[in-house]
Amino acid sequence: MNRRDHCRNLPQRRDRRPQRPGSQGSSRVIRVSHGMVLAVVAIIAAAGPLYTALAGHGNFRGGAVGGVSIDAEGVLRSVTVDAKQSFRRIMLRDVKPAGAQLHAPVELRKVSLRGLEAAIAGAKPENFNQLPDEVKYLAGLQRIQYLVLSPEDNDILLVGPAEGWKVDDGGNVIGVTTGQPVLQLEDLAMAFRTVNAARQGGISCSIDPTPEGHQNLRKFLSTQRQMGPNTLAGMQQALGAQTITLTGVPGDSHFARVLVAADYHMKRIAMNLDPSPVKGLVGFLDLVKAQNVRITNMMPRWWLACNYEPLLRSEDGLVWELRGPGVKAMTEDEVINQDGTFSQTGKENPVARKWADMMTERYEQLSAKNAVFGDLRNVMDMCVVAALIQKEGLMEKAGCSLPRIADADFPLAAMKWPVPKAVATQCSFIKRDREYVVTASGGVQIDSFGIANRVQVDNAIKTIRDRSLASRSNSAFWWN
Repeated sequence: MNRRDHCRNLPQRRDRRPQRPGSQGSSRVIRVSHGMVLAVVAIIAAAGPLYTALAGHGNFRGGAVGGVSIDAEGVLRSVTVDAKQSFRRIMLRDVKPAGAQLHAPVELRKVSLRGLEAAIAGAKPENFNQLPDEVKYLAGLQRIQYLVLSPEDNDILLVGPAEGWKVDDGGNVIGVTTGQPVLQLEDLAMAFRTVNAARQGGISCSIDPTPEGHQNLRKFLSTQRQMGPNTLAGMQQALGAQTITLTGVPGDSHFARVLVAADYHMKRIAMNLDPSPVKGLVGFLDLVKAQNVRITNMMPRWWLACNYEPLLRSEDGLVWELRGPGVKAMTEDEVINQDGTFSQTGKENPVARKWADMMTERYEQLSAKNAVFGDLRNVMDMCVVAALIQKEGLMEKAGCSLPRIADADFPLAAMKWPVPKAVATQCSFIKRDREYVVTASGGVQIDSFGIANRVQVDNAIKTIRDRSLASRSNSAFWWN
């Protein structure tokens, strides 16, 4: 059964959105009335995917990490082209090409969790980066399609499409033919280590202006009589730094960087601050302009959520299949209250809904153009797997133990990253006959247990276990 047969968008829309602080109070919307529509974009103004590979790349964890620097206060800032190129040279030096056996694309590669555990058993925390690249990048896996239990080997297998890897222009480790990023060991470890937090409240990221920033913006706009070159700069200054809120996952993890970066890039594309790398995915403001719709008081909130069909399991519970594209864009309208806080309306603007659907439909293409979107889908796959393993007691069923990967008490100190806390505001606008302020905000929500609770039985997938174990290698943690 091929994964592509199941890649259909889910019909439901009521996903739990990332929560922002201060969302109660009377609803009054900021409005001005001059000669154009102005979009105040609630996004980060830094540039780049905000992450790198693993710990042995020296100061680049806080420096030129995918196009941004993170200072001691946790503020994200843009970096120079030279710094970005230097970072890529570091990655090219440190990341070795896959061996001949790993290089060719395969439909299903098998990765043993017991084998991964054994591979890191001899590595001290401070030497985590000395692990072979095939371990750090999970033998080139690009999705997790099947979970296969092997009680006779005390093992659980991750099974999915894979190929060799290379470093792209941004320093990301991607597949040699697909351009899709490969799974990373430190993200897998974090998915296991945060599974209890995921069960209690989910994992999320949100980047939002402060209530004080919105009050300052209201005051600034009340002084403006006409729009000029300094208006956007004044609005950006009024809104000030925006707050990055992460729940369920440590802010100093690579995992957290993926959430922040995906949120950032989604909103920059939506609000015309970055050109879309994918044909047919125009910016939201372009869509508004093309359809000539009135956007009075339009305040969409977009977030990225899990997008899976019900999981399949064999009758004996030894094979599980993840189905679906993995990620979808969601939307809902908001209003700003008099005190600068937000309230959700429970409604969707049809143009914002159309933009979200366009992004969802092109997510696969987008992932090949911007690695962070593929990374987000990868961490969602890993979170669903971790939730499924805990919910169904699959470790016990398989007789498998992963103390180094799954136990937060095992000190993988090399996995620490600078914590992103705040970013600057950036604005954009389009000219129209009237002018209203539009605030776009959003985030990422991973409801892995919500996915793990939706299961159907299909014994046809049982053959995947036979195929996987028949080709098992006793000398390596992976095999084709």
